[in-house]
Formats: sequence, C-alpha cells, structure tokens
Amino acid sequence: MKLVFAGTPEVAVPALDALIASDRHEVAAVVTRPDAPYGRGRRLVASPVAQRAEEEGIEILRPARPRDEAFLTRLREIAPDCCPVVAYGALLPRVALDIPANGWVNLHFSLLPAWRGAAPVQHAVIAGDETTGAATFLIEEGLDSGPVYGVITEDVRPTDTSGDLLTRLAFAGAGLLAATMDGIEDGTLKAVRQPTEGISLAPKLTVEDARVDWAAPALRVDRVVRGCTPAPGAWTVFRGERLKLIQLRPTPDRTDLTPGEPAVGKNSVHVGTGSYAVELLWVQPQGKKPMRAADWARGVRIAPGERLGAAEGAADVR
Repeated sequence: MKLVFAGTPEVAVPALDALIASDRHEVAAVVTRPDAPYGRGRRLVASPVAQRAEEEGIEILRPARPRDEAFLTRLREIAPDCCPVVAYGALLPRVALDIPANGWVNLHFSLLPAWRGAAPVQHAVIAGDETTGAATFLIEEGLDSGPVYGVITEDVRPTDTSGDLLTRLAFAGAGLLAATMDGIEDGTLKAVRQPTEGISLAPKLTVEDARVDWAAPALRVDRVVRGCTPAPGAWTVFRGERLKLIQLRPTPDRTDLTPGEPAVGKNSVHVGTGSYAVELLWVQPQGKKPMRAADWARGVRIAPGERLGAAEGAADVR
C-alpha cells in the first residue's frame, strides 16, 4: 500500500522505521507537528519523525492544523491507501479521516478499551497494572474508540518507569503496526469493535498530578514516581523549593517514620509514607543537576523536625 505516516516524538520513530523497511508498502510522506522551539536559545527544531524522514528523503507535511486546506489538498494528491499513526499529537477532522481508502490506523500503547487518552503508559504504571500492551485500531472521531485490528501484551516490571515501558512498547508495537498494514493490504485482517465494558481514561498528566503525597502508602508513592518518570517528573517540596524525585524504592522493613519525615544515614535517605518508608536514590534539587539522594542530604543538612512535602520545612502543605 501507499502510506502516509503520521507521528511526532521519538517514540514514533521505531514504527516509521519498520514501515520504511517493509518490502510490501511505500511510505510516500510523513505528517508531523510543526518545528518547535527548543533549549535556552529557543531555536526551532524539527520533530524526531521529521528528522528521520529527512534522512530517508521522504516528503514531510507539517500542517499547523490538520484541517488546513493546503494540507488536505496535498494529502488528496498523494492519495494514500492508508495512514498509520503513532503519537501524532493533533486531532484529525472527519474531512482528513475520509481521504485514505483504508482510513487512519493508530498504534495506541494500551490494551483498549483500557487507558484511552494521551498518557496510557503513565496511567498503567501509576495504577499498578501488571500487564499492559499496545493495540492498532481504526481512528474514529471518538477518543480512541475505534474498532481494533490487533494487540500485543507486555508485562509491567516492578521497577519500570513509564519511559522504560514506553520504549519496549514502541519497538514491539512497531512490528504490530507493520503486521496490521500487511493484514489490511491482503484482506486477512478485520477490525473488531471494542467492548463496552472495561473502559478507562488516561488524560495527560499535569505537574500537580506528579506531586507526591507522603500520606499515601509506599507502593502508591513508588508508582507515582515511576509513572511520572521521565515526564512530567515526580516532585515534592523541601524548604519551600521543589525537589524532583527521580528514583526511589520501597523499604518495608522501615516503619518508624511518619509521612514526609526523613532519616539520613551515612549513605542513605529514607522518607516516611502512609505505610512504611521509601529510600530515596536519585533526586534533582531546583536549578541543579540530578544527584544521589545521599549526596543531596549531606549538602542540605536536614535539621530535626524538617520534613519533605512541607512549606519552609515546617508546616505540611498537603
């Protein structure tokens, strides 16, 4: 089939590579978000998908909005048989959905109908799911509600961050998307309507969603930190400044600390939660680089009575 691939971030590149490598399909063009300002100089930088397409000499379409007439006209001229999608980042209007003969087929990183929305992997980790996966489905105007072509499953490992899990799903899902294109092309694959039960939503996580509640059980604290890593980044407050929490681990044998209370050892930092303590491993103070939690604690010299999650190290701000 003649394909127009839609995607923007790094997580979409493995799928694009799989389709480029296929001897059954032609990637005629890619659709991606416009170049965006990056870094201190705020210079415009092309998306990872655009950079990969440029390396391959593939035409790049960067509409400000997918309903822009110039974009729709060019898409009609290309006349794709199908438009595979991975994390494109914009809603597709009906007029665009109707152009390819076999529609737009999305690779979504959950086992639909679970975790429909922008952050399925993060929500799966935070919820404590033991198994997740990816699905390919035909895009409709509803939120991730279209009929499903195929799925793969993936175990959520005890120490997985959302970044770890998403990386594995991106590569496994690339094979699923390529196989879905093959099945659509040869007519052996038919989309099946999603069940009406088991629907859950996965909206984009906000910075406030990533704030750690030390009164929550240790397992919940651990899941929030892993689910919010690398983005938006879990955090707490110490002495009125934000402290990013990069890595920690539950320590069930430590039950002597109250929520937010730190205990600094020679090479360790434990913090109390609503159940047992967690050990901080890596943190990032405001305006500084990531560092080992023990090094941070030695530098700030935590005084008796100070706690994490408290304004100016005193009153609890939960």
